[in-house]
Amino acid sequence: MQLPPLNALKSFESAARTGGYVTAATELGVTPAAVSQQVRHLEEFLGRKLFTRLNNRILLTDAGKAIFAGITPALEDIAALTTRVMSGSSRSKLVVSVIPSLAECWFMPALADYIALGAAIRIDLRVEDDPVDFASGEIDLRVCYGSTQYPEHHTVPLFRDHVVPLCAPVLAAQVSIASADDSQFIHTNWGKSFASHPSWGDWFGRFQPARRFDSTKGHRAGSSQLALDFARRGLGIALGQRALAQESISTGTLVVLQDDSLPLGHDYCAVHPMTRARRAGLAELNAFLQTRAPRP
Repeated sequence: MQLPPLNALKSFESAARTGGYVTAATELGVTPAAVSQQVRHLEEFLGRKLFTRLNNRILLTDAGKAIFAGITPALEDIAALTTRVMSGSSRSKLVVSVIPSLAECWFMPALADYIALGAAIRIDLRVEDDPVDFASGEIDLRVCYGSTQYPEHHTVPLFRDHVVPLCAPVLAAQVSIASADDSQFIHTNWGKSFASHPSWGDWFGRFQPARRFDSTKGHRAGSSQLALDFARRGLGIALGQRALAQESISTGTLVVLQDDSLPLGHDYCAVHPMTRARRAGLAELNAFLQTRAPRP
């Protein structure tokens, strides 16, 4: 095999990814001059110019872009293989970052089913709010709400969740949406990052427009999961997300009081850097998650 020198490849990849010789030198623990020398060595080996200078910046040439697109995942594969061999593990590991609202109620059941099918994969699961730093966190996959947070990465829509009226069975035996008092409805404060979530006012405007609904009454929960917990404890009727409530619905701790639903404003998405696309198990896990969309 005709292979370029590894140190030269590492220096080039770091400079291309970080945007400069100084930042690459800091990352690699060498001098900027050493990085520059290694890049020149690689250019001589390939017979191609990989960078052009613009003021104090370096920009990739067409040849540089082609090399960079291929070399980063290759180096990551070598690093992953080295880690597995040194640790004595033959199984792959994916670092998956999940938005808090989905982690326990939707992602974990989906992940358990995926592993039960025989997937030879280990997961480093992190539950965190947006935005996340893929590079410093070495994140392979991010499951988040909306597709606008990470425009530089590859985004795959998973599903568009819907909200439906949900309550405990004991309350469902006593009231209907039409007969419930305004004080029996649970309202959710979605937070500043989720302005597109529908409210009870939206639901009544769509399905019972003649009703004069007072949204100042009733309990108010600081998250969608808390709203469902209020409902499970018989404290009222929540406008809950099917994805978060599907296990409670299947076990009977929550019932759908009326089947009319409203969609959320955005899809839940799976996001990954293009450089991670070849990570073992990533495509398969992504494909499986897409099959786990809750029924509208």
